[in-house]
Amino acid sequence: MSHLCRRGRLWALGVVLAVALGLVARPVLDALGVFSDTGDPISFATEGNVPLSPAPAVSGGDGGRRPGVTAGASEVRMPTGPAAAFSVAATVPEDGSKIAVTTLKGRKSGFTGRVWVWAPPQYKDPAYARSGFPVLIALPGGAGYPVNYWMGTDLKLEASIAKWSKEGRSLPFILAMPVLNPRPDTGGLYWDASDIPGQPKMGTWLTEDVPDLVRANFRTLRSRDGWAVMGSSTGGFAALKSVLQKPRRFKAAIASGPDIVPDSRLWAGHERQRRANDPRVLAPALVEAGGPEVFLAFQVGTAGSDARARPKVEDFVRTYTRGPVRTRLSVIRGGGHNARTYVPNLVDGGLIQWISAHMRGPVPGAVG
Repeated sequence: MSHLCRRGRLWALGVVLAVALGLVARPVLDALGVFSDTGDPISFATEGNVPLSPAPAVSGGDGGRRPGVTAGASEVRMPTGPAAAFSVAATVPEDGSKIAVTTLKGRKSGFTGRVWVWAPPQYKDPAYARSGFPVLIALPGGAGYPVNYWMGTDLKLEASIAKWSKEGRSLPFILAMPVLNPRPDTGGLYWDASDIPGQPKMGTWLTEDVPDLVRANFRTLRSRDGWAVMGSSTGGFAALKSVLQKPRRFKAAIASGPDIVPDSRLWAGHERQRRANDPRVLAPALVEAGGPEVFLAFQVGTAGSDARARPKVEDFVRTYTRGPVRTRLSVIRGGGHNARTYVPNLVDGGLIQWISAHMRGPVPGAVG
């Protein structure tokens, strides 16, 4: 037996003994690839669900630990089906919760792409078995294809939301993390999360097909009070534009180091359609229409490319914050144009608290 093989067996024996003695947590071992279930089937459609009773809507909070407007039974939408074929993509080391992935063929857009999902620990809690949960669609920067980087446990988006929701600083959001573009970035080519004529309908896929997937598989909320979009860079533009364009579907956005205008070269020859996807056109149109009210949270750093983006973000906030367009801006001193800067500032800058305070959260109730 080789020295390396002997060492490997001794290491494995040590792991087994540590597990038996309770010295190493299962989530840590999953993260290390020991006992990994990556690739195994996983379902959310029936997990912890019980039929809704026709009882009156529940109001009130949970001891002051959860921000937001409460959602009673009349607000809850049980999974509509059909159940998607999810498989385990990753395990969150901090609590063992699973990030799953499926391939979605959009019925409305015709586009097929991958979507990652994560449910907060409260989703499995029997006290919330009749509760609908708010949804946060998280969009990446850059190409956003073939992987949405928010599904990686290194950025700690899932772990942070789990922690903040237990501390009462965030709602316990379900995360949906679709690919942003239909194929890789080649020379700066992207689709502005829009239905550009002659191109894959990425706007419809992101704002209609992806929410339909979530509703089919999770307990959600019927109203727009339970739906928000967040993103960084190009994903930040997508979040901002989607909420302004479809305010009756989404109530809030968090845009981190965002682009402000649609500038894909694929818009050439389609100026009218491009303007219909421009936040600088959509925001005043929403003001003129008198609503509905939207909550747009921005964060931008003072270093690197964020320093160049900052004046545009500040100008947008200064120009369009009025009437139903509500905004909040957090400037990150020394922060750069990267997700590792943006995640901790979601709570340090008060952004996740702010949108949570204006959205609906799940209401715990007795399970009969």
